[in-house]
Amino acid sequence: MINKVILGDTIKVMKNIPDNSIDLVFADPPYNIGIKYDNYKDNLSQKDYIEWTDKWLDEVTRVLKQTGSLYVAINDENAAEFVAMLKNKGLFMRNWIIWYYTFGEHQKNKFTRSHTHILYFVKDKKNFIFNSNVIRIMSVRQKIGDKRANPKGRIPDDVWKISRIAGNFKERIKGFPCQMPIKVLERIILASSNEGDIVLDPFAGSGTTLVVAKKYNRKYIGIEISKNYVKIIKERLKS
Repeated sequence: MINKVILGDTIKVMKNIPDNSIDLVFADPPYNIGIKYDNYKDNLSQKDYIEWTDKWLDEVTRVLKQTGSLYVAINDENAAEFVAMLKNKGLFMRNWIIWYYTFGEHQKNKFTRSHTHILYFVKDKKNFIFNSNVIRIMSVRQKIGDKRANPKGRIPDDVWKISRIAGNFKERIKGFPCQMPIKVLERIILASSNEGDIVLDPFAGSGTTLVVAKKYNRKYIGIEISKNYVKIIKERLKS
């Protein structure tokens, strides 16, 4: 399964992955808000959605190494439920990250939503991978020439200001409704895995996780239920 994009139901496919074999999981599941995907019904009852989520999180927890990390992107409506489920499975929260983008979808009768939650959990709260030096950014002290500044920069805050992928961006993949930016996955993969590690994306979508994993010499496993999206991913991986 290594360095493959596997077509199929994510729960069924993950059952074929050995226990404690994955170094890093990034999951961007359907949010159950009625988005039109190729062949997935994104409007389950809340009860059915939570029960389905609990099942795939069971598989993710099982396949994750003891030193492994899990990042889950999720919306406001379900973030708290996801946190509770992950804690109940024995995982430990490291950060509740807010991915903030500068142009959310326009609203007529409420404030425009311009963020997504990214929940960062580990299996062992004392033994995990976190490569702080490769994700450092310029600090304010560096910008003003303060001698006290760390010359390597500072670790990013837990609010990430990274643009969404607009329709006219070069990075945009035609035919996919909600593409994850490369910059988001670069930060996650560089921070929480090493070269040669295995990165799993159980909802591969447009394939951003796999593309970034390949770029930085990680192994990858992608699972996707849409035949059309699998084709998109394979074309991206070739480019």
